Amino acid sequence: MTLQSFGVIGLAVMGENIALNVERNGFPIAVYNRSREKTDAFMAHRAPGRNVKAAFSLEQFVASLERPRKILVMVQAGKPVDAVIQQLKPLLQEGDIIIDGGNSWFEDTDRRTQELEPIGLRYVGMGVSGGEEGALNGPSLMPGGTKSSYEYLSPIFNKIAAQVDDGPCVTYIGPGGSGHYVKMVHNGIEYGDMQLIAEAYDLLKNVGGLNAAQLHEVFAQWNTTDELNSFLIEITANIFPYVDPESKIPLVDLIVDAAGQKGTGRWTVQTALELGVAIPTITAAVNARIMSSIRDERIAASKIITGPNAKYGGDIAAFVNMVRDALYCSKICSYAQGMALLSTASKTYNWELNLGEMARIWKGGCIIRAGFLNKIKKAFDENPALPNLLLAPEFKQTILDRQAAWREVIVTAAKLGIPVPAFSASLDYFDSYRRDRLPQNLTQAQRDYFGAHTYKRTDKEGSFHTEWVPIAEAKK
Repeated sequence: MTLQSFGVIGLAVMGENIALNVERNGFPIAVYNRSREKTDAFMAHRAPGRNVKAAFSLEQFVASLERPRKILVMVQAGKPVDAVIQQLKPLLQEGDIIIDGGNSWFEDTDRRTQELEPIGLRYVGMGVSGGEEGALNGPSLMPGGTKSSYEYLSPIFNKIAAQVDDGPCVTYIGPGGSGHYVKMVHNGIEYGDMQLIAEAYDLLKNVGGLNAAQLHEVFAQWNTTDELNSFLIEITANIFPYVDPESKIPLVDLIVDAAGQKGTGRWTVQTALELGVAIPTITAAVNARIMSSIRDERIAASKIITGPNAKYGGDIAAFVNMVRDALYCSKICSYAQGMALLSTASKTYNWELNLGEMARIWKGGCIIRAGFLNKIKKAFDENPALPNLLLAPEFKQTILDRQAAWREVIVTAAKLGIPVPAFSASLDYFDSYRRDRLPQNLTQAQRDYFGAHTYKRTDKEGSFHTEWVPIAEAKK
């Protein structure tokens, strides 16, 4: 019996598409889904003419694969992944490789690695970005695990990943759960990007008064620039011309303003807090989705709480350009926060992440793919120890040249009552990072006052505590 080169478990859209991608690139595949109906539908509608074998039991599936077996699991993160692993374990042999291609929590990936590697099974936790189109035509892949497992899989990964000018959008991330961690941070940056674009749209529509056709023109033009050329700007431009065929109203205006989330943005914020890394733009983006979800409450509040009644009286064309500059400056800060988080995680968990390579593999296939990732790659290639993107010469100068417009946009938004939490968080991040002294000296004094937490001084070495109450009593 001829054996297949690669196996895929889970035939939801992502699983189907990545299976077809693997087969199209010359690797015969076997597929299995818990529900036979899914498998039958896939074989009937998408597999004809392809080198695909369907299995209707895990035993049959495993037996159809050449050794060492390479099995990609594309099921819902969490308990379903654990269930599949437990079912596979007694069927596999030493050296076989399980690849988790879902959005798993990185600590779960570490746990599974520690469970499987000692019994001779290899485990790879791989972030996959690009949505269903990327899965089919070339995603960005972020595999973590043992280097030997990656090297064995790399001929396949190099073929199925998105291809850009300097190679396939895949690289060895590092050991353990590093691949899923990098994918999680990618998604956090994605949250920030999407919120910043939403705020730019809100400003252009409700301050600048631009209609859908004009919004399309602005975003399409922005997508031609080196600074803002990106997948998210491109699809934003494509959204505005779509008119609902029944109402003849731009469809975007009919969509309920309550954004969903699958958890990776929240995870990014949680782990940043645990590692002590400030990511205020990404946090603001998560909070904005949470605020959007209380829609009924907001609608009720809008009827009894009022804001400014002012109108923008400036030049609209100039305002559009200022919003563009504010968006780019804020975007730089969002990516700076994400890369700073990856840098800290790399040191904490001994992953030895190559940040320039992270930027490179995000240039194609993934949701945050953007032209300016070339500049991020260059910054870290030139200085791998760069503590923050804001210190890279090009990004530093970009913000210095545009910060007046950035500040003016935020002032205008505040005066007119337009919430711009991610724009504001980005500017706060920039202003905090560039200052040599912040007001937390007072915070430390307060902590010492009520909790004897001690403080350090600028003029002496050591830790100090003051009995503040007697001093305050003496002043009365």
